[in-house]
Amino acid sequence: MKKTILITGGAGFIGSHVVREFVTKYPSYTIINLDALTYAGNLENLKDIENSPNYIFVKADITDEHLIDQIFEQYQPDGVIHLAAESHVDRSITSPLEFVKTNVLGTVNLLNASKKIWNGNYEGKRFHHVSTDEVYGALGETGFFTEETKYDPHSPYSASKASSDHFVRAYADTYGLPIVLTNCSNNYGPNHFPEKLIPLCIHNIINYKPLPIYGDGKYTRDWLYVIDHAKAIDLVFHEGKNAENYNVGGFNEWQNLDLVKELCRQMDEKLGREKGESEKLITFVKDRPGHDLRYAIDASKINQELGWKPSVTFEEGLSKTIDWFLDNKEWLDNVTSGNYQKYYDQQYSN
Repeated sequence: MKKTILITGGAGFIGSHVVREFVTKYPSYTIINLDALTYAGNLENLKDIENSPNYIFVKADITDEHLIDQIFEQYQPDGVIHLAAESHVDRSITSPLEFVKTNVLGTVNLLNASKKIWNGNYEGKRFHHVSTDEVYGALGETGFFTEETKYDPHSPYSASKASSDHFVRAYADTYGLPIVLTNCSNNYGPNHFPEKLIPLCIHNIINYKPLPIYGDGKYTRDWLYVIDHAKAIDLVFHEGKNAENYNVGGFNEWQNLDLVKELCRQMDEKLGREKGESEKLITFVKDRPGHDLRYAIDASKINQELGWKPSVTFEEGLSKTIDWFLDNKEWLDNVTSGNYQKYYDQQYSN
């Protein structure tokens, strides 16, 4: 079946894996990758599929209402997978308005554009909004987030994502827009921008730099291998029920300190260093405001209804991730130096 699917944020970490999944798995689909190429959008993530006949890249910012309307009119997408977002909590604390603009207003622009071109004819159409477990707030030492957990965001980032989630549901209730939502736990894997914990520590271990750990390191997160997440998005987009949300988690809870120690252990082994050498780089730093103690997702709904489950344990996924970064030092060098931002001009100058 021929379809046109527009994926926002498709040059980012998660988005690039979703784009690759759809381009390679569905050759009859036309995949439109729409990305503003801000600091975390990197077209080098998609070198292997950029010349595929069913792939089109469009540089655009979802906050530009007029341009988004033009793009939707031009390509007439049958489906939207919305991943474009400002996502780094620390950045949201210093620049909350940027998060409101992209995550709230940008989402509403996409909803309006979809509603406009579909014009009530929703057969075969779908708007898939990708969100985060952080909208639920924080957990104590026990319990899990379910799809019924009340929203309780604690940071400007999570508040902006919670607002976007509510707008997506409101458009389903008010206009009948065919939507699905997924709320995921922390992703890790290849192509991860090195402001996040795992790629930052990999980069710093390689270069014998300190490994910064917030507070006492006991903050707990559920970790999801990004390729497993891309497969979950594919599954929910095609088989999920309209107006439903699905939590996607890795069943991999780790305290930050224990995670970094496991990372150090594997890195020492892979780099041929003495046991415990990298662990000496661990440095505790001042905690950030509003830091949630624990997130943990109950992903039983997507497992029971759609048959999805993670393909790797955390230790296995972490090993694959480290191997990728060690095998792609040029990519890491380009990202950390800023040279990756030149790739668009080189590749798309004409």
